[in-house]
Amino acid sequence: MKKWLHALAGPVGDALPVRLGATRRAATGSVPTPVLGFDQALVWVTVALLAWGLVMVYSASIAMPENPRFARYTNSYFLVRHALWLVMAFVAALLAYQVPMRMWEKSAGWLFVLSLVLLALVLIPHVGKVVYGARRWIALGPLSFQPSELAKFTVLLYAADYMVRKMDVKEHFFRAVAPMGVAVAVVGVLLLAEPDMGAFMVIAVIAMGILFLGGVNARMFFLIATVLLGAFMMMIAFNDYRRARIFAYLDPWSEENALAKGYQLTHSLIAVGRGEVFGVGLGGSVEKLHWLPEAHTDFLLAVIGEEFGLVGVVLVIGLFLWLTRRMMHIGRQAIALDRVFAGLVAQGVGIWVGFQAFINIGVNLGALPTKGLTLPLMSYGGSAILVNLVALAVVLRVDHENRQLMHGGRV
Repeated sequence: MKKWLHALAGPVGDALPVRLGATRRAATGSVPTPVLGFDQALVWVTVALLAWGLVMVYSASIAMPENPRFARYTNSYFLVRHALWLVMAFVAALLAYQVPMRMWEKSAGWLFVLSLVLLALVLIPHVGKVVYGARRWIALGPLSFQPSELAKFTVLLYAADYMVRKMDVKEHFFRAVAPMGVAVAVVGVLLLAEPDMGAFMVIAVIAMGILFLGGVNARMFFLIATVLLGAFMMMIAFNDYRRARIFAYLDPWSEENALAKGYQLTHSLIAVGRGEVFGVGLGGSVEKLHWLPEAHTDFLLAVIGEEFGLVGVVLVIGLFLWLTRRMMHIGRQAIALDRVFAGLVAQGVGIWVGFQAFINIGVNLGALPTKGLTLPLMSYGGSAILVNLVALAVVLRVDHENRQLMHGGRV
């Protein structure tokens, strides 16, 4: 009986139309799995990042009311709002976890259309909220929602569903890749009108990653990558503000840049340098005292580096590496069980979280040009926290359904 089952499993595993890496995954079902219906380690690493982020948001924002711009706020203003968003995000994640993956697959197209509508609405005067010259938020009473965060998730779902539907024509560029390219281009036009080039970069990488993992051949992949790279270079070359940021990144300490476009980067590097190996201690950061702008959002890692030192930065990097690797593994496991959509979604979330964390960490450490992207799960930003937790809940749902199938159940 066992020989007969293995004979059946071999060809099916070999015929899977997606990339699984070097490891043979056909025998995944024979690997012992815990009785629990979800990945406990994934949950606890996520909780650790959320809890550490909450503490650091409070530490980085506690002195902000001393600045005249934030005089109307209390010391705990950002802490309370961040905690409120965490509660809402937790409830949304619990609800998302209850939704079977087949329902996400059926609604992927409609969710993508919804995100396009919201991205268009945010550009309408008196609907979209302007902050620092960018129109990226929709006011919802005392809270604000950022449609670009939802777009990251819906593009991910749409790309995974698209690759499943186009699996039989994936070798034909215009039939398989071009329509997805048009969809990403439409999202890009709306995002660049806000402007939000950082979100567009993340969405483009998510879409490219899913196309590659879905089986698009290497020549097409490198063609897409070349086109996108050329497009981003043109966006920088023909925009004075973006070009100035690149030059500031190349020489942030010059007299011209140190107090202008390179100001955030220089103070981020000062903060990390002050932390040395073990940091100055929780709450002891000097740079957060009105020297480092956006210390509670885009540059939260710099405050972590100052207060927890090299040890803290390495720990953050390690947690995100583990989180990304675990989600990619769950995705490969789903694909080995012939659940291609679920697998691509899980791997897409891994690409999203890993790439955005990589960009944010690189910016804070001066390895990449300054870009307005938050550190997932940790930085202040309600929309990002909510959508990130919903996406992680979907990954947990994929893992739960994988376990059901491997124990002989149905999904």
